[in-house]
Amino acid sequence: MHAAQEADRFESAMKGTAKQLELIGALLRGETTLSLATSGEGGGASVAPLFYIADEELSLYWFSSESSLHSLNLNRTSRAAATVYRSANSWREIRGVQMRGSVSKVTEPERRAALVKTYCERFKLGRVFRLALHTSILYCLRPEFLRYIDNARRFGYKFELTRRPEGWSVTRPEA
Repeated sequence: MHAAQEADRFESAMKGTAKQLELIGALLRGETTLSLATSGEGGGASVAPLFYIADEELSLYWFSSESSLHSLNLNRTSRAAATVYRSANSWREIRGVQMRGSVSKVTEPERRAALVKTYCERFKLGRVFRLALHTSILYCLRPEFLRYIDNARRFGYKFELTRRPEGWSVTRPEA
């Protein structure tokens, strides 16, 4: 393959990946609840539904009590998985994203304050709830792997992306 052909192929792949990231971002902005999977003592799985907000990098943020099971699990291991999906009444309506990555606590005061403001605006939370958030832990899931599923396109339609140091790359092309 000539260098020009290789460059064209790379550019085409990058445009495809950008479109895929846009699809995922639109889904994350359109939904409100994630299902967070963590691993407990002895490797037992635990899943919790949580309100979240997403940023431009597709990281998800949520607030939790320090004593919640998923918070205790995250103190043991900072790895987690999550899924966000549309409510569906038929298999053709199933659309969602699965992700895995590392979870960290957001403690930097200015960043935390900005995220509290965004979270409260998105969910129309009043002053009392805003005060409760100040005593909660703010978590961030930075995805390293994404799988997008959309049965509206066809049964079993999906693609997978992996975050690398240079950016997102296709792990599994559209299938």
